[in-house]
Amino acid sequence: MRIAVLSDTHDRFPASLPGRLRGADEIWHLGDVCDPATLVEFEQLGPPMRVVLGNCDGHFAWPLDLELKRAGVTFYLTHIPPSRAPKGVQAVLHGHTHVPRDEVIGGVRWLNPGCITRPRGVPPSFAWLTVEAGKLTRWEIVRV
Repeated sequence: MRIAVLSDTHDRFPASLPGRLRGADEIWHLGDVCDPATLVEFEQLGPPMRVVLGNCDGHFAWPLDLELKRAGVTFYLTHIPPSRAPKGVQAVLHGHTHVPRDEVIGGVRWLNPGCITRPRGVPPSFAWLTVEAGKLTRWEIVRV
C-alpha cells in the first residue's frame, strides 16, 4: 500500500501537487488545511482521504487525531506531535513543525512530511509512505 502524506497546506499548494499524488492508495493530510475547499483537487483524485484537525483549521468535522491500521501496521495521525506515542502504535505521523522528520524513539517511528507552503529552513515537501505485510517499508520525502 502506497500512501501520500502531506501537511500544512495553509490554503494553497503548487499546481503540480495533485498530479504528483496520482497512484496513491490513500492520501493523509496532517492538518492546517485551513479552508476545506483547498482539498477539492486531492479528493477528485479518487483515493480515500484522511484529514486531522490542525491548530489553524476551523473545520471541526475533522478529528483531532486518528488511529489507522494499514497492512498490519498501526499509525497515529495528529497535527501537533504528542509528548509520547500512544500505546500500541508503530508510527506517529504529525505536521505542525514545518520540518520533515524520520526518527525512532522508544521503538516507535516518528514521521513528518514537512510543509507544503511555509517550510522552515528546508524546501517545501510531502512524503510517500509504503507499508507491506506488517512493515513500514519506505518513507520518502519529496521536494515540491
